[in-house]
Amino acid sequence: MIKRFALVATTLALLASFATAAIASGRDSRHRHRHGAVRTRLAPGPTPDQVILWNQELQKVLVAPGAQPASIHPTRTLAITQIAVYDAVNGILGGGEPLVVDLHGPRSASADAAAAAAAHTSLDALLPTQQPNIDAFFQSSLAQLGSGEHVDQGIRFGNEVADTVLAARANDGATATPPVFTPQTGPGEYQLTPPAFAPAGFTQTSQVTPFVLETASQFRPAPPPALTSSKYAADFNEVKSLGELNSATRTADQTAIGRFWGAAPIWIVWNQIADQAAAGFGNSLQQNARLFAALNTTLADSAIALYDAKYAYHHWRPITAITAGDQGNPNTVADPNWVPLANTANDPSYPGAHATFSQAANTVLEDFFGTDVFSFSLTNPTVDLTRSFTSFSAASDEASESRIFAGQHFRSDEEAGQTLGSQVADFVVDHSLLPTDERGR
Repeated sequence: MIKRFALVATTLALLASFATAAIASGRDSRHRHRHGAVRTRLAPGPTPDQVILWNQELQKVLVAPGAQPASIHPTRTLAITQIAVYDAVNGILGGGEPLVVDLHGPRSASADAAAAAAAHTSLDALLPTQQPNIDAFFQSSLAQLGSGEHVDQGIRFGNEVADTVLAARANDGATATPPVFTPQTGPGEYQLTPPAFAPAGFTQTSQVTPFVLETASQFRPAPPPALTSSKYAADFNEVKSLGELNSATRTADQTAIGRFWGAAPIWIVWNQIADQAAAGFGNSLQQNARLFAALNTTLADSAIALYDAKYAYHHWRPITAITAGDQGNPNTVADPNWVPLANTANDPSYPGAHATFSQAANTVLEDFFGTDVFSFSLTNPTVDLTRSFTSFSAASDEASESRIFAGQHFRSDEEAGQTLGSQVADFVVDHSLLPTDERGR
């Protein structure tokens, strides 16, 4: 689940350590592939292009302490930056529908320079406290790009596109004062959770204007299982057993899964997976611009839809449910001394964020590459763990399961999250960034 405390060291370690193990080829994807045929591995270039380099820099500066107000969800920053990069590259090279800005740059302009400038301008505006690091990184980009009129044209066009995207999102509701969530009483109601008992977070995220979705509630899931139901009792007893700090039923591997996936922001991890896939499949600059725009726009709209559902149902977390005197179900038994493997995040339980974000990202990547098959490893030295996968969906499923092993969520939270993530991703993929025939250029 989303953690709002500092995760800088962990995330920087992830950025330095995630590595591609291999690329597999094989079976057809589970999803419809709306954007082309199944991709096979190509030899990656000697160095990452400007889209990947700036995506990696974005991941670093985004987790720096005080980088942005804690009430603004980080996926918004990811989306705005990657949309600016995509619209700048697409405005020069064509090949796809614009997402926000339908401007045509000079054909002689450097698309690489436009990508770097769009990311630089966006991040300076969105993360002003990180401007020295961002500006220094831009200078390193310029050193790689060289000089000349084509570079200057690309920079000017990238700046123009970024300014237009920023203006379009300036009044999207993200900077509004978050409303205070006041917990209600009784079984099933979300309560502030130990140890910090922090105020409920991201209470205004559902009021942010979606990037592609029609409304925040467009795919709102059905309510969580009734407390009197057998489903709820089964979910309760599962997390009570598997998610407890010193569980005797959780395996060593399940403990590792619970620890690993809670060690860094989930949207950062999926951008890292996309970085590896982009390199492994030999993406072009143009393809990378569309990939990261699709991924991060989907993650941002997933956050908006997720928090709409969370605060619509304000369902209690396992730490509250298991320790509560009033259970609401005769097949559940309280344990006032129960403690989860990981500290509980400060927002309602239903649906689960790891499940929502991971399934959304999985769906985008599987659609983009035309296959679910991709072998990779993720290493997090902060918790001294490495996890290996042979597909996007394997990573997504494990991320969802991890929240049960960590004592954060009921299984119904994860099931609803996976459904929501798929629905949001399918809608974004079907309604944005669609290929064109060079837009008549």
